[in-house]
Amino acid sequence: MTDDASGRRPSIRDVARLSGVSHQTVSRVLNNHPSIRPETRDRVLAVMAELQYSPNRAARALVTSRSQTIGILAGSSSQYGPASSIAAIEAAARARGYWVSTANIEPGDPQSIPDGLSHLMAQSIEGLVVIAPQVRVFRAIAAQRLDIPYVTLQSTDLDPGHTLSVDQIAGARLATRHLISLGHREIYHLAGPQDWIEAEARMTGFLDEMSAADIPTTAPILGDWTAEFGYYAGRELLRVRDFTAIFSSNDQMALGLMHAIRDEGLDVPRDISIVGFDDIPEAAHFWPPLTTVRQDFAELGRRCVDVLLGAEEGAPSPAGNALVPELIVRASAAARVHA
Repeated sequence: MTDDASGRRPSIRDVARLSGVSHQTVSRVLNNHPSIRPETRDRVLAVMAELQYSPNRAARALVTSRSQTIGILAGSSSQYGPASSIAAIEAAARARGYWVSTANIEPGDPQSIPDGLSHLMAQSIEGLVVIAPQVRVFRAIAAQRLDIPYVTLQSTDLDPGHTLSVDQIAGARLATRHLISLGHREIYHLAGPQDWIEAEARMTGFLDEMSAADIPTTAPILGDWTAEFGYYAGRELLRVRDFTAIFSSNDQMALGLMHAIRDEGLDVPRDISIVGFDDIPEAAHFWPPLTTVRQDFAELGRRCVDVLLGAEEGAPSPAGNALVPELIVRASAAARVHA
């Protein structure tokens, strides 16, 4: 709403004038100061509602000395997992009255990491989330002396006290165990890139579950997360076809695998079973619908904001407690048919 006389947006002084109080009093109302009498607060809030007044963010930061901003340092934010994490944190922060500022970094460029941190610190952020998949990023973060609460969304042994993540190893074990329970023994793993923390964890989970079932394994195939790689990997694997199931480290590569299998005139899951990871929105509409591992990004975002704001308020941190993912069973994996 604009002021009818001048065409400008209403200011804190307009609220003060119509409320019959000083602009300092309006500022105290905005910041829930305990010295404000209830009748004064109600009168000021009523005028703010009438004028449709919302405080300027920069001005409010000057008054309170708080930016109410959470920073996100993100690498590979175009991938489904990091993008979903950012969206979840933004939603949870808004619900708590905070803004979010994201600095995207290039993990292959060491200088982009301190540059990204400097960009966020210049905004007086009150907490930091690190969403970066590569170990080298965490080494750079560990070398920084951060004086604000921060949390990392990948589980590494470089900074375990600040980690809040989804248990990727447990998720991979769920996927592998499901295939084993269906009678499969010749199971391949199409892994993610070697330098990604999640890819390494999912590979570990696959190998741990196969070992626990005393099933011999072949070396995992290192992919690049794309459906195109899944397609060409599938074409190469089908030249030998010494497997009955594949656990793919993400859903996009699983889609490429399914395409390759169909191009060979084979059927999923009658001939080959496939399980993915992430439960991207399209996974339920693959043909056949994809069995996959779901991560609760909304809950991850809520917990992340709780950790940061709780640390600011001196509350015990739940960082280090990993969320357990869920296996979503659909039609792409079936019991092994013995010849």
